[in-house]
Amino acid sequence: MEAKAKARFVRVTPQKARRVVDLIRGKQAGEAVSTLKFAPQAAGETVLKVVESAIANAREGAKRAGERFDEGNLYVAEAYVDEGPTLKRFRPRAQGRASQILKRTSHITVVIAERETKGRA
Repeated sequence: MEAKAKARFVRVTPQKARRVVDLIRGKQAGEAVSTLKFAPQAAGETVLKVVESAIANAREGAKRAGERFDEGNLYVAEAYVDEGPTLKRFRPRAQGRASQILKRTSHITVVIAERETKGRA
């Protein structure tokens, strides 16, 4: 079973968000949450919300399907950051000129899956 969560149009640059997402890719869900809680990067808070949302989506999916839910079997199967639209702003410069400032946005996606146990057929 897989569950997915997305955060779109997040006002953090994709390059900075990828540094945080790389920390949790492939980890157990609980370990990923504890890693993100103590990550010093500003994007850690947003990625934490997305991971917790994916876990909640997995819990709800299991409840709807009537399956047993064990959070200990969940891991971060996929986690990636795509670039969103860039906001273009202008800043006044010397001698009446203007320079462009690019305010980048991100789309953060996290997929949580269940680890396959050896006892299953």
